[in-house]
Amino acid sequence: MLRRKKTSRKIKSKTIKVFENIVKIMAPPPKLLVSEWADTYRKLSPESSAEPGQWRTDRAPYQKEIMDALNQPTVETIVIMSSSQVGKTEIINNIIGYYIDYDPAPILLLMPTLDLAQTYSKKRLATMLRDTPALRGKVKDSKSRDSDNTLLEKGFPGGYIALVGANSPTGLSSRPIRILLADEVDRFPASAGSEGDPLSLAEKRTKTFWNKKKVFVSTPTEKGISRIESEYEGSSKEEWCLPCPLCGRHQPLKWAQIKFEDTTMECKFCRERFTEFEWKAGKGKWVAQDEDKIKTKRGFHLNALASPWERWETIIKEFKDAKAKGREALKTFVNTYLGESWEDLEGEVNDEEALIKRRERYGCPVPEGVLLLTAGVDVQDDRLEVEVVGWGVGKESWGIEYKIFYGDPGQDFVWNELDQYLMHEWSFGNGEDVGISCVCIDSGGHYTNEVYKFCKAREHRRIFAIKGYGGSDKAFIGKPSRSNREKVALFPLGVDKGKELIISRIKVAFEGPGYCHYPIEQEKGYNEEYFKGLCSERRVIRYSKGRPKIEWIKKSGVRNEPLDLRNYAGAALEILNPNFEILQKMYKKGKISDQSKSLQGSAKKKRRTISKGV
Repeated sequence: MLRRKKTSRKIKSKTIKVFENIVKIMAPPPKLLVSEWADTYRKLSPESSAEPGQWRTDRAPYQKEIMDALNQPTVETIVIMSSSQVGKTEIINNIIGYYIDYDPAPILLLMPTLDLAQTYSKKRLATMLRDTPALRGKVKDSKSRDSDNTLLEKGFPGGYIALVGANSPTGLSSRPIRILLADEVDRFPASAGSEGDPLSLAEKRTKTFWNKKKVFVSTPTEKGISRIESEYEGSSKEEWCLPCPLCGRHQPLKWAQIKFEDTTMECKFCRERFTEFEWKAGKGKWVAQDEDKIKTKRGFHLNALASPWERWETIIKEFKDAKAKGREALKTFVNTYLGESWEDLEGEVNDEEALIKRRERYGCPVPEGVLLLTAGVDVQDDRLEVEVVGWGVGKESWGIEYKIFYGDPGQDFVWNELDQYLMHEWSFGNGEDVGISCVCIDSGGHYTNEVYKFCKAREHRRIFAIKGYGGSDKAFIGKPSRSNREKVALFPLGVDKGKELIISRIKVAFEGPGYCHYPIEQEKGYNEEYFKGLCSERRVIRYSKGRPKIEWIKKSGVRNEPLDLRNYAGAALEILNPNFEILQKMYKKGKISDQSKSLQGSAKKKRRTISKGV
């Protein structure tokens, strides 16, 4: 009897343990926020992180609220407008890891181009899946026969992640998406092929999910057309604020309050100054300008001053360097370090009278400061127009000569005249000569084949064919192709980007980086008609299907060849991509003519070139 009771107790005990194990297995996982998941499971890979190993959200505390906003049931959209180097890519990685491991769902990661999506898959996603144990094995081995793991689409139990380029309409084809991650949205093209706005197309994929999440991330570009700024303005508009070490009042880290002389920031309330580390020792918090939007659309703004990976003294140095290099570099600083859109407060340049008054007497064909020459050629039905431009340190420029060759471009004689002209050398004040190092010729008119043939025989002299394309999303210089009838190197030219560079340089008021010089000597061709043509177009913002875009509008009855030619000469400089520091040293040694001949190239003998480009 006693044995039966003991046996019965053992059976009951075993049964209870069995059920306890079943409960443990069947029980739902503990509720985790995205930041908690990352702190528990995420591992940083050595290939993509300077601090490999276990992820720690407290390394950059501002990241916690951004990630955990995805766990707020009522929040549908999260906007991150930020500088570089604040960890936004790792935030995206943590979100992806969380939904693969903890809350499986179909995910779409939208990047500016297909190439960037492929690079991200290889360099970031693959290493995270490899080094984070909680994710290892979730995505099938790409080598297995039944795998749904490819470079741009990776399946896992309960969902998948698709990586798409915003320039690829096929990648945005109809598929249900619950989690939409859009990275660097300000770099998206205006349209995915002919399908329309890529971000709008991607958002449509989320409509069937009641618990959808959309995350838009980017450094901003220009005020008025910045997509991320527009999204941020319609959000809660939150800024990361730190308490003053003295008065304790929270405030964002603002560039205007940074003091260069002692590398401190002044409190806007008590006016006391404290160092970077004194400010960052305080407990920060996000402060919203529009608290009503916190429940639906949260927007976060960050600049590099808050980053633990950027030192204030380094940021100050970068600012001084950018300021010395000119407006273009300063614009990049504002976007990538301050996380702010660029606003050109000086307006458009449309007063040719001011430029005419700027003309100066060189006293020689090539003034001091010029280190190399480039040229642009425009082909019209009855003439060829050429501008030769000199370039110096910081892309300071000097108009050297504007020339017109009248004649039918369908006949050889006018091209022969151009050829002889492009072989000409111009003299410095000391008698030293310099030739043209690179030439761009527009092939987009009625004489495309003639341009191809002319350039084909002279590529060794860096005389290249170009074709212009409109659109602010087009790179200034694209990758050349030879898929044309003459197999000539044809460079795509983003003419809008080039015009923006010209206008920004014209606005530089003092000699130095970016400043434009023009000669007053009549024979050089810089007359009133030239300056009217240089100022012949103005930039306007127009809306297409609700999206802002930049358009260049030509003034009625004004020739715009001078603007185009300066654009082509600037393109030749970008293709050449010279090392101005080395050229300046050679100039000081009186050897600039030797370097010029090297940069021009030779049909008989290949020469070493000081060039980082073609």
